[in-house]
Amino acid sequence: MTFSTRFAPSPTGPLHLGHAYSALTAYNMALENNGVFHLRMDDLDQSRSRRHWENQIFEDLSWLGIKWPEPVWRQSERMAKYRSALQTLWNRGLIYPCHCSRADIINAINAPQEQDPQIGPDGMIYPGTCRPQKPLKGPLPNISLRIDMRKALKCHSRGLYFTETGMGPNGKTGLVKIRNMVENAGDVALARAQIGASYHLSIVIDDAEQGITHIARGRDLFEATQIHVLLQRLLDLPTPVYHHHKLIRDKTGRRLAKRDDARAISKYREEGKTPQDIRCMIGL
Repeated sequence: MTFSTRFAPSPTGPLHLGHAYSALTAYNMALENNGVFHLRMDDLDQSRSRRHWENQIFEDLSWLGIKWPEPVWRQSERMAKYRSALQTLWNRGLIYPCHCSRADIINAINAPQEQDPQIGPDGMIYPGTCRPQKPLKGPLPNISLRIDMRKALKCHSRGLYFTETGMGPNGKTGLVKIRNMVENAGDVALARAQIGASYHLSIVIDDAEQGITHIARGRDLFEATQIHVLLQRLLDLPTPVYHHHKLIRDKTGRRLAKRDDARAISKYREEGKTPQDIRCMIGL
């Protein structure tokens, strides 16, 4: 199997130095192993994605010396694939429709009988308001869908794990065993009413179909890996090797975000910086 990495940004704003670090890390890994680097567009949120941001991503990465095979996959064009995976999970009784708004979830979590809200890799851990007592029948609903974590984990009682060649926030590396997903992740959303598929579901499907063998991404996504490994097992998909890398931060220690335009790659290009300057700035 060909050694394959990927970089899958959202075309919702300019790439910054943190994106440069992640893209170059994945690209360098592919080069060092005579592999292939893939570029994908995580444009599921069509309300925020813009083609001009996508074009700038192409320009910035090309300027950095990164190359990728065409065509570039766009998640917005792959909804049928995600729907098929959801149908598989629905047929097995592992997902259920959720009618809760964000406000509903906050109110349920803050109810007097509840404890302080827990935060998981998908945000506030869902309190299970819509979780059914019995398996649901009928066609797959076209609304928000959540995984029944308790049922899903019973399908893999022997345990879940993945190989980490980087390092998690708490120093985890090597063979990482996944535990306590009910408490640590909860019933995460796999489909959104206005989007159709979640980040967690879409990247698992895309990584498998594109033959991605090694994933390089920021350490902030380390906890989300447990969700992805579970979905890979449930859908009978291979689990890549993961490499979670350091985050590029500003002078105050905050992780860079797209709103931080001052550190956008395009700004440095306009100021006359070279690709080598960028590599030096991020420590590559």
